[in-house]
Amino acid sequence: MSKTAHIIYLIFLSLIVVSAFIAITYIGFSYYNLGIEDRFFHPDHLKLKPSGVWGHGFGIIGSLLMIIGVSFYMARKRFRAFTRVGVLKHWLELHIFLCSLGPILVLFHTSFKFGGLVAISFWSMVAVFLSGIIGRFIYIQIPRTIEGRELSLNEVREMKSDIGDIIHKLVSLDDDSYNVIVDSTKRRVERYHKNFFVRYLRKYRDDMKTLRNVKAVLKQNNIIKTQRKQVIDLVKSDISLNRRIESLVIMQNLFKYWHVAHLPFALVMLIIMIIHVSVTIVFGYRWIF
Repeated sequence: MSKTAHIIYLIFLSLIVVSAFIAITYIGFSYYNLGIEDRFFHPDHLKLKPSGVWGHGFGIIGSLLMIIGVSFYMARKRFRAFTRVGVLKHWLELHIFLCSLGPILVLFHTSFKFGGLVAISFWSMVAVFLSGIIGRFIYIQIPRTIEGRELSLNEVREMKSDIGDIIHKLVSLDDDSYNVIVDSTKRRVERYHKNFFVRYLRKYRDDMKTLRNVKAVLKQNNIIKTQRKQVIDLVKSDISLNRRIESLVIMQNLFKYWHVAHLPFALVMLIIMIIHVSVTIVFGYRWIF
């Protein structure tokens, strides 16, 4: 899949999730906005109540989407027979899509009223959804191959190129300007705070200052726009790689701890979901079948 096709694919998946949420909210807003007693008199009550044609369907489809999203992604990660079936990164994106759309449909299935054992499953689902967003942020901070394999610290360090030599070949600069650009990209870890978040904010501020200085130096040397862009992109790439090298071990540890929190909530949600589905079947709820 080309880069452009991949972007279109992600936009398409995102639009499906957003469109589904907006459409169902628009159709059922007047119903969901009522109290439980008043909903009985709403013209769409038979459709939108949890056991109604639409409400029940939201629950079934949403549950299936989450089960498919979890099981397929886990199978792709853990079983050798599936290791060559697609790129792991694309499977993760599909997993995120299904496990975003699924909870939205389940939320409308509950009609925003839930309690008892089902409430535990629902809030576990919310915890899984929110922790998934956090996990996605941590995941993208860890450098990976195009197939999605996590890179080691040594592999990441080997990715660093000699930015000085490349800039020297790209543009003609005087020695002072050349040294300013090269020195600005060097790592200065000792300057930053021990607290991770404070260090991250200060590093971000200094990186922005670095880019401004590089742009100013290039303009002073009358470097043409296309060459300026090449150098700036190169500096951005080097800064990004430096940032990832500095935070790699922290992010890897955070990702391990994240799994410890994410997996139990997912298991609780699935177990109670199975109990809930079994009870509804026993009591004769068959949806449209």
